[in-house]
Amino acid sequence: MSAPRTSLLHNRKSMVACLLISMSPFQYGVDYGLIGGLQAMNGFLAIFGYADPAAPNGWNLTPTVQQLISSLMTLGACVGSLSAGPIGAYIGRRPSLWAACILCGASNAIMLGTTNIGGLYAGRFLIGIANGWFMTFSQLYINECAPPHFRGLAMGFFQWWCSIGTLIGTIVDNFTAGITGRASYMIPLALIYAVPCVLFFGMFFVPESPRWLVEHNKLEAGHKALEWLRPDKEVIKAEIAEIMAAKELESSAAAGVTFWDLWRNPVDRRRTLLSIAAVSIQGASGAMYLISYGTYFFEMANVGSPFMNSCILTGVGVIANMLSWFLVTRVGRRSLVITGIAGCGIVQLVVAIVYTLNPGTADTGKAIVGLSVIYIIFYNGLIAGYAWVLGGEIPSQRLRSMTFGVSACAGFIEGWLAVFTAPYFINPDALNWSAKYGYIWFPSCIITAFVIYFVLPETKDRTLEELDEMFAARLPPRKFKTYVCVGLMGVQADNSSSDASSTDSPIDEKVDNAVSTSESLPKA
Repeated sequence: MSAPRTSLLHNRKSMVACLLISMSPFQYGVDYGLIGGLQAMNGFLAIFGYADPAAPNGWNLTPTVQQLISSLMTLGACVGSLSAGPIGAYIGRRPSLWAACILCGASNAIMLGTTNIGGLYAGRFLIGIANGWFMTFSQLYINECAPPHFRGLAMGFFQWWCSIGTLIGTIVDNFTAGITGRASYMIPLALIYAVPCVLFFGMFFVPESPRWLVEHNKLEAGHKALEWLRPDKEVIKAEIAEIMAAKELESSAAAGVTFWDLWRNPVDRRRTLLSIAAVSIQGASGAMYLISYGTYFFEMANVGSPFMNSCILTGVGVIANMLSWFLVTRVGRRSLVITGIAGCGIVQLVVAIVYTLNPGTADTGKAIVGLSVIYIIFYNGLIAGYAWVLGGEIPSQRLRSMTFGVSACAGFIEGWLAVFTAPYFINPDALNWSAKYGYIWFPSCIITAFVIYFVLPETKDRTLEELDEMFAARLPPRKFKTYVCVGLMGVQADNSSSDASSTDSPIDEKVDNAVSTSESLPKA
């Protein structure tokens, strides 16, 4: 008996392709897992830090150096994601990821070879650009290639690889921390080469995004790519019909897309702002400081074994992310991220209160570790991957590369600000707030939860073309979940009966021309 058409087995080829591409954030995760531990290693500190008798291990970094080591990667990722729009418009998803693999290898070679702080800064910035490309183009590929009902699961793979990278980086740090000399940090850095090499060669065996190909008038190649990804001919015909109809609607606006097209009309402006808001949920959670400085934070707060605590924290995060796969295909994205960001805020407030009432004791240390585990369950299980899912699903096809690049850039800027400012709060040479830093992030989380509750729509199980229709119909957020799509003719009727001018949206402008095209094509 054959597998059901909606099963993973039946859609195995597209899911294998998505699983391969979802490996892209592994080195981004491994970088975050490594860098916090590297800053607590004597071998690293002896070269890039200074002797400090007051520090637990006798060495320390100045807040400025600490800021730059962690934040330059995030700043580079911002530059990489911002450049994704123009790059993706010309060379496609796979070539962009190949370029990311090459740049990642070159920048890591700089970090491995240098003993100069300037060289380390350069390597950190360049690997950030590569990570920006990895994070942006891989998610664009997954959103455009995964079956609609498995898009959330495919993005669950994405976050899983990121979490696995962080876990492996933290574990390796734990085992190499005691090694004397440069080998203590060079061995962990060498891990960064693993997945880009697999990804580089693996992409020769999977197709380009069919939506990107059709959008760039490569209809035959797009059809072949979709045939590889979808097992059923009737599904292929229906999906290619939707893609072609959407392209016809946007054909006149697709040429010469610029940054200003993201804001030119109410529909695209709304989609741009929602995409930015979705990705920004991660930055608003305050997770970046815990991810980047977790080991350092535990060490300076004298909370048990800092490396072991970081391993426990990231291990729990991996498990939480895997458990969330069973939720995202049933509950959807919106409820998960709202619950996750609210939970993160409450936990951060409790951590800050506990530390304020009884700082520096063993009981407080145990409480902080336990609460950090709860925090990472909320963050990894309910926010980390699915905020990116929403950010990539919401933009229109013609603007997806540019919109998602801008959204990712905004997210990286927020992460950079968190990483850049954290040393001022947690470093003993600065404010020395330690766990009281949670007072900063509690209002950030709660305000974010409140805002997205009212503005963010549910996108679960919708094709990207159905989302185009719903945004063109100007639905309020709460109606997305139950709305029954009627096709282009229904959107045309709704728009013609409204007071809005047809110049409000590129979709409205082209609907008359596209209706005849869509009627002549097989329907989904």
